[in-house]
Amino acid sequence: MELFGNLRKMQTVFKKPVEYAFRLYDVLEPKEVFELNALVGKEIEIEFTGNIHCVVTGEKIKKTFGEGMSYKAYMESPQASESILRPELSQAHLGIALRDLDWEIEHHVKPHTVYLSRTAGTKVGVTRSVQRLHRWMDQGAIEALVIAETPYRQAAGLIEVTLKGKISDKTNWRNMLTNTITDSKDLKALANELKSFVPQDLKEFLLPNEEPVSIEFPVIKYPQKVTSFKLDKEPKFRSKLMGIRGQYFIFEGGRVLNVRSHSGYEVRLKFDN
Repeated sequence: MELFGNLRKMQTVFKKPVEYAFRLYDVLEPKEVFELNALVGKEIEIEFTGNIHCVVTGEKIKKTFGEGMSYKAYMESPQASESILRPELSQAHLGIALRDLDWEIEHHVKPHTVYLSRTAGTKVGVTRSVQRLHRWMDQGAIEALVIAETPYRQAAGLIEVTLKGKISDKTNWRNMLTNTITDSKDLKALANELKSFVPQDLKEFLLPNEEPVSIEFPVIKYPQKVTSFKLDKEPKFRSKLMGIRGQYFIFEGGRVLNVRSHSGYEVRLKFDN
């Protein structure tokens, strides 16, 4: 069987294990969804045509910025504004935009979650509440716990800023893809410790009795060591797919491909039914 189109990040459904799917695009037009879990354990071939299309404008570009954007889109689109990576900078709830007020109100003046998640180590993060399961699955988290919910993005970001002084906000992707657990501390106990550092004016958003969520991924066997590759340097690749975790394909021999970082790339996928 063969699929052809522009990549986007893999879609996820929260089940045990996580169900993954591709929706390839004809530049900006979505195509049919294809389920991926059945490919784990099979040989697949990925061929990059050399074409990349900006995920915002559809224009043909030579390289991407952010997740599949042209440089112009990256500099102008609200999807790449500074408040995406630094939510404490959002002021949409005050009617102040960094780039596009309507977009920022739609996405930032909504309930946001502050959470702890464990991939290899434990980290703190922020996401829109409706997206939190997808966020955890995209990170490759095996466990996550909500510690606060706020009515708008900035407040969640301010809580995160406080907690980043006590715990990391980064994911070690290598440890995640080898399933090397570097921190096994109970998330509820850790959350209770961290809550004491939240400023008084933000404590009203803390949640007292949340339970951790466990997540499983479709992986046959984790490698002892991983090596990532980019389709720019290796445009045609064939190997057995050993698993999917986060937004990564894990291939036999420990080679891994970050699908999300190839957003906008035009590819041809081949595999046996």
